[in-house]
Amino acid sequence: MLRANNFRLGTHHTKTYTGTAGVTDTAFATGTWAARVVVTTAAFVKIGSSPTASNIDVYMPANKSEVFLVNPGEKASAMRDRAGAWKDV
Repeated sequence: MLRANNFRLGTHHTKTYTGTAGVTDTAFATGTWAARVVVTTAAFVKIGSSPTASNIDVYMPANKSEVFLVNPGEKASAMRDRAGAWKDV
């Protein structure tokens, strides 16, 4: 059972994203059920087995974090709506 704010620190992934989607190179590991996502500019975020974020996906404002439920083997994708950005998962 997941409880708010009770997560073990895991692997950190950083990926540059542009006006086209950037996808993390490494999938979430076995036993990973939640991921905290931070974007440095306003962006659209998608999580899935082969995600490609677009402007119809979840919108995240700049410099805010959000915890998403994920499954092992999934990846994160983000697409910015402004220049010069990256995401941290």
